[in-house]
Amino acid sequence: MQATNLKFLPPALRSRNYRLFFAGQGISLIGTWMTQIATVWLVYHLTNSALMLGVIGFTSQIPSLLLTPFGGVFVDRFDRHRILIGTQILAMVQSLTLAALALSGVIQIWHIIALSLFQGIITAVDAPARQVFVTELVDRREDLANAIAINSTMFNGARLIGPAIGGLLIAQIGEAYCFLIDGLSYIAVIAALLAMRFKPKQIPVIEGNPLQIIKEGFDYAFSSPPIRAILLLSSLVSLMGMQYAVLVPVFADKILHGNAQTLGFLMAGSGIGALAGGVYLATRTTVIGLGRLIIIGPMILGIGLIVFALSRFLPLSLLAMLLIGLGTILQIAAGNTVLQTIVDDDKRGRVMSLYTMSFLGITPFGSLLGGTLANYIGATDTLIIAGIACILGSLFFSRQLPALKKIVYEIYQRKGIDLRTQV
Repeated sequence: MQATNLKFLPPALRSRNYRLFFAGQGISLIGTWMTQIATVWLVYHLTNSALMLGVIGFTSQIPSLLLTPFGGVFVDRFDRHRILIGTQILAMVQSLTLAALALSGVIQIWHIIALSLFQGIITAVDAPARQVFVTELVDRREDLANAIAINSTMFNGARLIGPAIGGLLIAQIGEAYCFLIDGLSYIAVIAALLAMRFKPKQIPVIEGNPLQIIKEGFDYAFSSPPIRAILLLSSLVSLMGMQYAVLVPVFADKILHGNAQTLGFLMAGSGIGALAGGVYLATRTTVIGLGRLIIIGPMILGIGLIVFALSRFLPLSLLAMLLIGLGTILQIAAGNTVLQTIVDDDKRGRVMSLYTMSFLGITPFGSLLGGTLANYIGATDTLIIAGIACILGSLFFSRQLPALKKIVYEIYQRKGIDLRTQV
């Protein structure tokens, strides 16, 4: 791309490596979301059980809680570029295996559980590596916040497109082809990673055994009030606010009396909300003021969950899903940006592994809790309780915001960030 044209791009996309990452990852993520909707629909079709939806969510994400701290150590010790190439190849193998089983007609629920567990193990390393790798893709440090925001926009653009396409494909030709397309889509991101060029750099040597290094990361994160608050709020959102993800098929089928296409529309609704939030964050030029968004996000999410739980009208349900997507992305992306900005470089991998734990590692317990509660008290009451919990969490952490803001702004000043533009 000509240098004269770069000025018309968002700051992060002016970096060649980030453009490659954006293109490859964008294609792959559409396939990932197609697989996600196809998996939950296939599980529900095989079992007709809300509890089993929770079990699948649990098995796919529990490795993020148990193994991500070790993934963070791995990321801090080794080359992130090579790590990501390896994880993407393994993820491609997982998707193609799922496709082969589904296409052959022999797939059983235990196959899905085992492959979900395998994908969770990959994610335990891939997620923190991806979070940290973004810092290496931009040519200028000040473009980092824009890169993280664009990542969120890309992720949720795929979240909008993938489920919509997936719902249509499931209805027309079945779940297996969603898995196949996902597996083939990894070729794009692997090719993009291989095409990147980096200057040689020295990876810092971290002394100590893995458990000592993990403990050092925990001590560092939880001794910092801002980092601790972001991690705890993210954990609450993951435990309560993300239960809807495994219960949406129940609402699509039993409550709204729809089909796989209805499920696709509902997931696309949350994608639209998240995409809108990501676009807004991508247009921001400063990290100042993100603390308010971290607090507002769970409030919007909680309201969306309650409205969705009570709705029996598809357009209103779609509006509620839009609020759910918007609230979720504001909390996750804004929290990510603030953490990446204030954390020390030598502990970045470990802190981001804790952040990954807070929203991926806690989510399986939310999935299991949501599925279990729905089995006993119904999906409607389950999501109402989840929405109330998110709203109360937002109110609780909002009381701590002034003190946390003071600490964060002191860190910003030490890092040379201009505090005059508060938007």
